[in-house]
Amino acid sequence: MKVIEIIVSPTGQTKLETRGFKGAECRDASRFLETALGQTTSESLTAEYHSTSVFQQNHLEQKE
Repeated sequence: MKVIEIIVSPTGQTKLETRGFKGAECRDASRFLETALGQTTSESLTAEYHSTSVFQQNHLEQKE
């Protein structure tokens, strides 16, 4: 499941955490929230960010 969690501290600082996304898709999914919440002061990338989905494409040639 893909989740974007917004954490607001008692001082009003906000933190976004994403889970279930692979690679840079987390940035694409949370971009609108980052823009709405203001300037990014720090960023920590998780292991999920550095993992990629495995995609294999097979080309088959049809013989006549």
